[in-house]
Amino acid sequence: MSTFVTRTQALTTPAENFAATIRELRDRAEVVDALHRFAQGQDLRDRDLFASSFTGDATLDFRPTAAKWGAEPPVLVGREGIADAIFGLFAGRVDTTHRVTNTRVSIDGDTAHCTALVEAQHLLTIDHTVHALLNNYYDTTLHRTGDHWRIHHLRIDNVWLTGTPKAIFDA
Repeated sequence: MSTFVTRTQALTTPAENFAATIRELRDRAEVVDALHRFAQGQDLRDRDLFASSFTGDATLDFRPTAAKWGAEPPVLVGREGIADAIFGLFAGRVDTTHRVTNTRVSIDGDTAHCTALVEAQHLLTIDHTVHALLNNYYDTTLHRTGDHWRIHHLRIDNVWLTGTPKAIFDA
């Protein structure tokens, strides 16, 4: 199960500290943007956009979700390794749409934690009647790299699913 960000407020800087508040707002936007790059990179089949969401030594753990249908994938490691695995599995074979909602962010220096609820639709390109719709919790640790934030660790845990995930993911 994911560890949720459960703070009772979004911002931590006092409103009267305008410069710090602007910095925090920018950081929060960049943190959430990393999740959007992850999702939209898949949906648009844009490997560069997708890869830009990860640190070089990132990990992607899809095992909690895959366990729901009996699959046992490895933890994916490294920006290129993650991109190779995802684009190798889906390239020209699966159409996707992702919807990222309920994002909550906490920031501590150059590390951030973001939780989100992500609806991920996967359809076989040649036959959209074969599909898997997943609603997942994302538990994400991110690191600041210059002015941007990148995913260092992403754990995806399933809330519910419908369809035929084996046809999509176990190809």
